[in-house]
Amino acid sequence: MSIDLVALDLDGTLLDSHEQVSEANRVAVAAALAEGVRVVLVTGRGVEAPTQIARNLGLALPVICCHGALTKDVSTGRTMGHIPVQAVYAKPMLAYAQESGIDLAVYLEERFYRIAGARQYMSDMRSPEWNEIASFDALPGVAPTFVRFLGSAAVAVARNRFAQLPLHFKYETWGDFEECAVTSREATKRHALENLCATYGITRERVMAVGDSRNDVPMLRWAGVGIAMGNAAPDVLRSIGRTTAGNDDDGVARAIEQYVLRGRYDARSA
Repeated sequence: MSIDLVALDLDGTLLDSHEQVSEANRVAVAAALAEGVRVVLVTGRGVEAPTQIARNLGLALPVICCHGALTKDVSTGRTMGHIPVQAVYAKPMLAYAQESGIDLAVYLEERFYRIAGARQYMSDMRSPEWNEIASFDALPGVAPTFVRFLGSAAVAVARNRFAQLPLHFKYETWGDFEECAVTSREATKRHALENLCATYGITRERVMAVGDSRNDVPMLRWAGVGIAMGNAAPDVLRSIGRTTAGNDDDGVARAIEQYVLRGRYDARSA
């Protein structure tokens, strides 16, 4: 069965270690689009970066961001799906972080907010998408899209103090950096992708998904063809039967060529 939609994670997958889309990946995505295959970005990032990348690649589908909590139409900016963290659960996290001094960021109204002077763990924390505030009390009293515990000390707090809440805790390690993203239980990459595919009448058997992180695993298992990047953590590689090259070796391009383009070329020549 041919692939009609390709779902791509960003960090560690479509993006190389310099946060760039390689020429080979760019060419492969363009070739898939030329064959009528839809391509969607599915990422833990906020709206800004995936929207820019989608536009640069000529992608027409909405972007799934914030670990599946938010789906945005690239062309119009319309919100197609939003599953926030309920304020009753988010407020105690923000209050504790402010009182104890642990590093926490909250994504609200398509902007990240953190306490002024807090440590910057990543280069993108200097982007316009990030805002420093004197107090979380200054934020509007609405439910955030997701909350991020940044650094090992903050992650320990997430595990030991808040993990009993009926939310989804997504733990990730990037080199020496640990973080935990907290979303609603219903906000996952898999569920958002499944909903998007239903909108376009695409069955899971015709979906290829590629990713490298633990929060990608349910999405990869759901897709008809789920592929783990060669640079994925050992437990991710064990969970997924198919693998491709790493993100610095054009793993996405190789996966598209093998599972998407080759099948269509073979079908036409049969």
